[in-house]
Amino acid sequence: MALIGVYSRPQIWNINRCWDSFGRKKSKISCSSIGVDDELSHVIKFRMSDLSLSDQVSIGHSGKADELVFEATVNDPLSPLYNSNVVLRRLVSSQAKRRGKRAIEVLKRLARRKLLYHSYSMQVHGFVCSSTTDDVDSFTLVHGYHGSFSLRHWLQQSDWLPTLEATVALDEESVRRVGDSTIGGPRVSRKLRLIRILMRDLLIGVNYLHNHGLAHTELRLENLHVSPVDGHVKVGILGNAADFYESNDEGSTSVSNMDRRNGMIAFDMRCLGFIMAKMVLRELMDPLVFGEFKSFLTEGNHPSCLREFMLPTLSKNSTSGNIGLQILDRNWGAGWHLLSVLLASKPSERISCLSALRHPFLCGPRWRIDPSMDIIRWSLGSTTVRITEEYIYGRQQRSKVAHFIELMEMLNPHPMPRHWLQLFPGKWRLLYSTGRHIGLTLRQPDLRVLMGDVHLTISKASNPQVNFSALATINFSVMVGLDWAHEKTGVKGNLQVESTFRLRAGSRLYVKEDASTTKFTSGSPDAQDSIQKALSNKRWSKVIPFKEFPSSLPVTKLVPGDIGLTMNLDKPLGEDVQIAQKVIQEVRTQIPPEMFDLSKMVCGTYLDNRLLILRGMNGSALVFTRSSSEEG
Repeated sequence: MALIGVYSRPQIWNINRCWDSFGRKKSKISCSSIGVDDELSHVIKFRMSDLSLSDQVSIGHSGKADELVFEATVNDPLSPLYNSNVVLRRLVSSQAKRRGKRAIEVLKRLARRKLLYHSYSMQVHGFVCSSTTDDVDSFTLVHGYHGSFSLRHWLQQSDWLPTLEATVALDEESVRRVGDSTIGGPRVSRKLRLIRILMRDLLIGVNYLHNHGLAHTELRLENLHVSPVDGHVKVGILGNAADFYESNDEGSTSVSNMDRRNGMIAFDMRCLGFIMAKMVLRELMDPLVFGEFKSFLTEGNHPSCLREFMLPTLSKNSTSGNIGLQILDRNWGAGWHLLSVLLASKPSERISCLSALRHPFLCGPRWRIDPSMDIIRWSLGSTTVRITEEYIYGRQQRSKVAHFIELMEMLNPHPMPRHWLQLFPGKWRLLYSTGRHIGLTLRQPDLRVLMGDVHLTISKASNPQVNFSALATINFSVMVGLDWAHEKTGVKGNLQVESTFRLRAGSRLYVKEDASTTKFTSGSPDAQDSIQKALSNKRWSKVIPFKEFPSSLPVTKLVPGDIGLTMNLDKPLGEDVQIAQKVIQEVRTQIPPEMFDLSKMVCGTYLDNRLLILRGMNGSALVFTRSSSEEG
């Protein structure tokens, strides 16, 4: 949209007061057509004739004082831009002038495919020669007019959703790729479709730059505009576009040039990740929240854990559910996966534009794609987490969770102990146990104990004879009295269980039921039956690398050492020692025994950056998610 909206609205002056910087106090300036310089022959060189200026001017992008922006109309009948609106950007400082001239240089490379360039980039028409003004130290760029708002200003409007829906292109191809064409559907579906359209346009435009050996390097909401003419997202002025390859650098090699190219593409993809996050999660438009979001990534946390980190913020003051959270959770958490690969810590792990365009999050249900193994693992883990959050632990839900856990273990990307040395350390929050119902039940306990978060903190041990030290922290609140208090603010406390582990390679055996005995396998028979059906299903047979249920799977055995147990309370519960004993007994009743006695942890069967599955002696599975909270 138009550039005036990109700039600081409060600082606006009358044009008669500001045109001195161009050399004349006039509402019209003389311009005539079209001379050429050898260096800039591919653009129009304006000579200050027949341009009518609007009566307002704004400070440049992000409040930069070295830029002034004017809107104008071309009145020369001989000009190809006759009666067209244009934007004049007066650049004063040497850095600003470099950006303007660089934008013209980039145009020469991109204009070979004008249709794509005009569809996805802001068009640069030319420049005003400084010899026609009194101010020879300035450089004035003439570029396209796309309305009055940047994408940031669009998203800050109260009625941005229906307005943008009416503005963006909704042709048959867009509808086929991102979903149905109806406007009046649920708000979540409407916003998801709109974000898909905007992100696809943006990825096509950035991919166009990358294919021409350029990186934008300044991708952000303020630099993006939606044109009401063709309904496409326009990438802003390419004044900071950088070449992939060092020109005239005799010392450069093909390897160094490729590293530079990959690094620049990765930087652009990270910027696209921030743009997508802000479009989906409106909370990130708050600079403080966005600062915490960026700090989480810069501190070394893996972006696959963003949901766990953002969940408290997104759930705050939300009575009907956060729309952005629902969008990212759809399609088995595909939105969180796309964010994680756009914001990956290592540049080499970030997704490319073409791969992002084929990602399930950006493809509607009418455009079927074959998901990768990474996305399948992600989908299984995301669905398991969602079911545990719903806190509906009926037989059907428990059977489904056990089914997904078995599938994840079969697709474990890190089965060997050496893979666990880097991923295992960290703070893990207990989500679910297949062998013990966690949380409140209809049972009436002798002492009211409300369970809080249960964490398992793994760190590398200082003793060279052991691999890791483990600390299980079980938080709870004790309600003194016979009945549950209305305010669940009792005496807070925690149990801490310490132990050490060595890692060894092992295997998990699947022994079929013996007719002469009643012994079953270490896993759930119901879950195994469901997997047998899944293996025969066409949908899963293409995914799971087994034709039949395996007799064994590689696992990482956990060999425990000594165990220590301590209990801490904020204040005494009374003089009766038996109260403390009852607290321990109630905690042991509600918490899986493996957390209370770490020696019952037998093996690890699944591990990635965000999820961990450990198996106990009785065959039950404990599901953990990586936590970023500082409280134990």
